[in-house]
Amino acid sequence: MIKVAIVEDDARLREVLAEVFASTDDCACVGVFPDGAGAIAGIPPLQPDVIIMDINLPDISGDQCVARIAPLLPACKIIMLTIYQDVEMIFKSLTAGAHGYLVKPAMPGTLLEAVRGICCGAVPMSPPIACKIIDAFLRPVPVPAPSRPAGEAGEAAGLGPREQVVLDHIVNGLSQKEIAAELGIGVSTVNTYIQRIYAKLHVRNRRAIIARVKGGG
Repeated sequence: MIKVAIVEDDARLREVLAEVFASTDDCACVGVFPDGAGAIAGIPPLQPDVIIMDINLPDISGDQCVARIAPLLPACKIIMLTIYQDVEMIFKSLTAGAHGYLVKPAMPGTLLEAVRGICCGAVPMSPPIACKIIDAFLRPVPVPAPSRPAGEAGEAAGLGPREQVVLDHIVNGLSQKEIAAELGIGVSTVNTYIQRIYAKLHVRNRRAIIARVKGGG
């Protein structure tokens, strides 16, 4: 028996999803939750095999909810079920710990197939989502030549190509949002690169980065 928990803020959809899994011989709905706080508190004791998770919850986002629950239930599989097809939202969910991503509205048969499949090692993805992920990986990333001081500092610190590009943009005064727009990535990804740069250059903030690069230290 596959135990399924549902996190969905729409009351009617929660009811429909619960009925879908209750109508089978091999699945059971063990809990339904209208918000992230309730899910974080209530799901771990239930020990579900699969969680169906919406992204647009009334209190915290679905990916934040996943990030809180996933470490507590390492064997549990989490499927995002949402209207959002934004690449950044997809990667945030997968990075947080989701194992699949389906787009609403999903037919009952599709949901059941996804739940059964994910328990056997499959990765359920709506076709448009799979295409967006592939396109994101295949899209060429512009890598401008770094300015000489930034390039020398980055080379000396062992920065990777992407980190070097972010360093160059920082030295040129771009904000995290501007860097994200330039590189076609999310702000959270830019922040990850910046934290790596801090660690490799042994600095704590932007001002220290700029001082080190321009001072040659």
